[in-house]
Amino acid sequence: MMTTPPDELFGILFRDVQLRRVFPDSKTFVDCVPMMPPAAILALYEGQKDRPDFSLGRFVGQHFILPDNPAADYVSDRTVPTREHIEKLWPRLTRKADDQPVEGSSRLPLPFPYVVPGGRFREIFYWDSYFTMLGLKKSWQLDLIRNMLENFSYLIDTYGFIPNGNRTYFLSRSQPPFFASMVQLLAGLEGPDVLLRYLPQLRQEYDFWMRGSDRINPDRPVNQRVALLPSGHLLNRYWDCKPAPRPESYRAEIELTEETNDLGIDPEILYTHIRAACESGWDFSSRWFGDGRTLATIRTADILPVDLNCLLYNLETALRDGYARYGSADDAWAFEQRAERRKEAILDVFWSQDRGYFMDFDLITQRPTSALTLAGAFPLFFKLATPEQAAGVHERLKDEFLKPGGWVTTLTDSGQQWDSPNGWAPLQWIVYRGLMNYGYTETAHLGRKRWLDLNDRVYHATGKMMEKYNVIEAEALAGGGEYPNQDGFGWTNGVYLQLAAE
Repeated sequence: MMTTPPDELFGILFRDVQLRRVFPDSKTFVDCVPMMPPAAILALYEGQKDRPDFSLGRFVGQHFILPDNPAADYVSDRTVPTREHIEKLWPRLTRKADDQPVEGSSRLPLPFPYVVPGGRFREIFYWDSYFTMLGLKKSWQLDLIRNMLENFSYLIDTYGFIPNGNRTYFLSRSQPPFFASMVQLLAGLEGPDVLLRYLPQLRQEYDFWMRGSDRINPDRPVNQRVALLPSGHLLNRYWDCKPAPRPESYRAEIELTEETNDLGIDPEILYTHIRAACESGWDFSSRWFGDGRTLATIRTADILPVDLNCLLYNLETALRDGYARYGSADDAWAFEQRAERRKEAILDVFWSQDRGYFMDFDLITQRPTSALTLAGAFPLFFKLATPEQAAGVHERLKDEFLKPGGWVTTLTDSGQQWDSPNGWAPLQWIVYRGLMNYGYTETAHLGRKRWLDLNDRVYHATGKMMEKYNVIEAEALAGGGEYPNQDGFGWTNGVYLQLAAE
């Protein structure tokens, strides 16, 4: 199976298409399907590109099939309730099992049907899919949940991990590890033997995130996605092994490099931090910025994220339960110990007594970062926080993060999409469930109602469910980021249905 990404396959043609702005969005070309083998197209390009009458746009149109938008021609009936609209939209966002790939296509074929987010996102996305599954559960689309889990298992079996999405240009990074949560969701519907069915893939997922942990020591405390602290705690970060511009955002990242040349920023280090932020799913946020404001100061790989380590704690507990059901007492005990050690580390490293909140941790300064974000609610979602810590988090969430349209992602307005004034569906569910876990039902339901009301207002005004929303000015659409606001939208639909059913 071909796994070479488009920037390497098409070389000078790729660079010319992206830098000469043949398409407004760099992701368009990397999702195009070539009509001929890449080598043949390249040979034609080399032979024609210097002719006086040559048109690069026409050449691309003659030799590539442009990507589709699965819901582009869908016309919403704004008179129906939001839930009914979402139910009608699921088939539009569902792709059939993929055929064998065309040579040169960036799509990694999947053997079962799956739901895509919508808009420019025409492939399965890892962490989006968990929140989409919440809605599929409420829609009784259990076969589709099973199919999506089978696809993720296939990706783990084939590539050793779950990529950001099923594209060749995503094969150097993953996304927040929600696979264990997906397995637990299906186990809640079909029984605990589901853990047994996916036990090998759960273990392989864990081994991917912990790769390199056997080669770290106090003299070399960071390797790949694992970091050893002076305290002895072993925790994880986001990382990507390719220090190069992302093909799907090539032009923007080349332009950013040109802007930062005078600042003495090493382009490869900049690209590594950008890619790590993309693995986090929070691309981009002041959470990762050295100055708290500008993308040029991004340093994601220097930060231990609280949410990532909570997710890995959950993966360790899923492995504990799976091995116990399998009858492997030694493995179950080993993962019980790993989960307990990580819980101790989370409460020790990420809790800030001064701020009364869970914060990310800076590997360079060996101190908590200053960014207050909704990632601090993950210890409540996974029931890791003490009652006293939960009380502190609740106070900040209620007093500072709760806005007229729901929970705002951060308290900083940087112009990036994972910052104020934007709210995102997955974090609404994390906060809601986290508060409910500790008995803060009034605040949880207030945030829930405001988010659902905002979704309803925007839907009835536009006929669309959005990727993200402006939760501060409820009449405005959200903004910021590398691309226009997307509609569709898988995880918004899923969280809406789940919250509406609460």
